[in-house]
Amino acid sequence: MKKRAFALAGIAGAMAMGGLLTSCTSVRPAAPGVATPGADMPVAKAPLTVPAVGKQSEPPAAPREFRAAWVSTVANIDWPTKQNLSAAQQQAEAIAILDRAKAMNMNAIVLQVRPSADAIYPSKLEPWTEYLNGAQGEAPKPWYDPLKFWVTEAHARGLELHAWFNPYRARHATAKSPNVASHISRSNPTAVKTYGKFLWMDPAEESASKQTLDVILDVVRRYDIDGVHLDDYFYPYPIEAPGQTGAEAAALDGSAPKTELDFPDQPAWDRYVRGGGKLDRAHWRRDNVNRLIKEIYAGVHREKSWVRFGISPFGIARPDRRPPTISGFSQYDKLYADAELWLENGWVDYFVPQLYWPISQTPQAYDTLLDYWLAQNPKGRHVWPGLFTSRIGAATRSYAPAEVLKQIQVTRERPAATGHVHFSMAAIMQNREGIADQLHAVHYTVPALVPATPWLGNMAPGTPTVRATRAAGGVKLKMAPGKAAAQYAIWSRHGDQWKFAVAPGAATEFTVADDATLGPASAVFVSAVDRLGNEGKRVSVSGIAAK
Repeated sequence: MKKRAFALAGIAGAMAMGGLLTSCTSVRPAAPGVATPGADMPVAKAPLTVPAVGKQSEPPAAPREFRAAWVSTVANIDWPTKQNLSAAQQQAEAIAILDRAKAMNMNAIVLQVRPSADAIYPSKLEPWTEYLNGAQGEAPKPWYDPLKFWVTEAHARGLELHAWFNPYRARHATAKSPNVASHISRSNPTAVKTYGKFLWMDPAEESASKQTLDVILDVVRRYDIDGVHLDDYFYPYPIEAPGQTGAEAAALDGSAPKTELDFPDQPAWDRYVRGGGKLDRAHWRRDNVNRLIKEIYAGVHREKSWVRFGISPFGIARPDRRPPTISGFSQYDKLYADAELWLENGWVDYFVPQLYWPISQTPQAYDTLLDYWLAQNPKGRHVWPGLFTSRIGAATRSYAPAEVLKQIQVTRERPAATGHVHFSMAAIMQNREGIADQLHAVHYTVPALVPATPWLGNMAPGTPTVRATRAAGGVKLKMAPGKAAAQYAIWSRHGDQWKFAVAPGAATEFTVADDATLGPASAVFVSAVDRLGNEGKRVSVSGIAAK
């Protein structure tokens, strides 16, 4: 509920979805580089200026940073913006989000595909979510597959698409339509418990964990996703007895229920004790979650080695390890999420702690918590903190855009932190207090490749074949990929500056435009980048001399 409130809290004059960025005046874009589109291939983003180092003959290393935003489907926070939109309207909203991300030089979207044991895609395991057509079990009209659409359109723009699953929630407090027969609350009611205004899959019930694992692996098999992503909902946030909502907002503010409603897992606990179990109840609950996390990590990579697995836990450290200045809610003791263990054991490929507090808020200071999580990472997994960008323009505890910009700068000052994720895309689409413009002008001035994930594979992709012809206004490249190419990294030198661009692997043509001030390109290099971010050999392109 907290996330919905902040995500939907716009400001007067906020930019409507699909509007244009309006004030990127502090950064001078280069003349456009254009990928020649096919029937389903959009125009590639123009490269921007990158300073050269002296008169170096080859370009520098490609910029690397994970730049993503969550797109929530629950309660229609981000997409679709309301229920009962036609298929065409839903698709138009999705394209507007992807176009905005591409125009801002972001490189990934984290899309919620399973809000509450339901689906935004056709599934034999779970029903259609009500957040599409207003009633659970009803497909879009006319029928289409939203997840396939999102994946296809994201990849056509050179964006990654990570599928975000809520692992245990079975019904949200805002849900209106009845659960249908195929929903787990009806097909397997013993696996689901009522907790306040929510329904929750019991992590101690083996059939509930199996359902979540089966759903995730089904998506990995059927869809060309780049990542599997879990949020912070394991055991539910504790609520006040006899059971009200607002628990997560209270956790963010550091408060706790006076009388906490315990999670009703007594039947499973009794079975565990009768079977000779030795753990206490808290450790038993954590073990239930730990086993699922470990199984997901192994299962995802067994299906597709290049699909990365990430988790976005609540951002405060566990009490017995946290820095002395840090205080607040303990996910370890209340959500039974041993997030430190998952990171230490390497059961994730990327870790997105939700650091939803200002740098100046000492008990939950952004920089202190970021340093803490970086120190819990002996296996060198990606650490990409979650930013509460939707606090901008919120009714209470709002951020100024400068807070988000500063948090990104603080993150970049730590070499072991190589990206970030915004919650949520709504704030960027609405350009609240100019945040989209400022991100583009200050931090996202050039495209960036997603950091490589060498522990899943480090073989370089094949070398592309590139032919160039000088045309009016630029150099036209014709490209054919080598083995395992997902993207092209394209460098062009104009005067003493390099420009960097990224094109989708499906692109066959790209135009390196002349620069109005610096003149035509004097050198062009192209390399392939695979699904894991590995860059192949750079090809120096001939035939670009100006006539």
